[in-house]
Amino acid sequence: MGLQELWFVLIAVLFTGYFVLEGFDFGVGMLMPVLGRGKDAVADTRRRVLLNTIGPVWDGNEVWLLTAGGALFAAFPEWYATLFSGFYLPLLLILLALIVRVCAIEYRGKIDDPTWRRRWDLGIMVGSWVPAVLWGVAFANIVRGVAIDEDKQYVGGFFALLNPYALLGGATTALVFALHGAVFLALKTGDEVRADAVKLAHRLSIPTVVVAGVFVLWTQLAYGKGWTAILVAVAAVALVAVVALTRLEREGWAFVFTTVAIAATIVLLFGSLFPNVMPSTLNDAWSLTIENASSSPYTLKVMTWAAAIVTPVVLIYQGWTYWVFRQRISTHHIPKSIGLTVGAERS
Repeated sequence: MGLQELWFVLIAVLFTGYFVLEGFDFGVGMLMPVLGRGKDAVADTRRRVLLNTIGPVWDGNEVWLLTAGGALFAAFPEWYATLFSGFYLPLLLILLALIVRVCAIEYRGKIDDPTWRRRWDLGIMVGSWVPAVLWGVAFANIVRGVAIDEDKQYVGGFFALLNPYALLGGATTALVFALHGAVFLALKTGDEVRADAVKLAHRLSIPTVVVAGVFVLWTQLAYGKGWTAILVAVAAVALVAVVALTRLEREGWAFVFTTVAIAATIVLLFGSLFPNVMPSTLNDAWSLTIENASSSPYTLKVMTWAAAIVTPVVLIYQGWTYWVFRQRISTHHIPKSIGLTVGAERS
């Protein structure tokens, strides 16, 4: 494997880690109106339980996106330039949504006022739904191919990105992340919050199997390769297993299989893409590939050494964080909401 192939694989790994970890963060935010329902005091307590499940880890999970974007810029600058200029509007919407979500998580507990918290809760929900949908739209378009001219510029419009395959990709990521988040909440919470999360996870699992199944099958038939059919089977089996496991209330194994389903789907997308990084629908000769979009061999070599040294440290630290905050959280762990700061909510 050459350095170009290696960094293509590493970028795929980074995005896989991001979607697995940030996927349940998005799911928690998406499901707050459903699992955080009730009268003011009850709803606030339940929503604080939901936020406490991701409180120690959500910002660390976002680092995977920053690292993936940095690696994309350094290893494949032509890919980065064409992607971020051509997909400027959807990526800007994702960025704005992530900023709103960050502010909402940090600020909702700053003032002890129900109206204040409800408004920030809306920001958490919107800031979770928008990226959950648009990431699927973006990656589906990357695999499908877009209008790239001979100067490596995207010449299609915004609405060209809203094709049926891409919209199905958006629906798939939204449903999978919602299911992933519901299973995560069932794994991390207790009492009535866990019971409701288990029920919701089972209800979400069936439509998710249908929509995601159509998407991965379409991907394989239209853009896949021979070996990627294995990934379609893995994703399908994993999602079907989630249906059974949520019914049996085996949320630990259900979370394992939602993780497998997400990972298999992302690897399917990258595997279908290779050796291209952004196919052109205008002319195959104008497609961006790992060869014509990459940095110099020296740059890739320096990056490889840096990644080999730093990556194990980051993985060990993040794994330790999850271990420390592994306990379940219940409503009786949440103190009365008077003058609490976000830091107190996370404790």
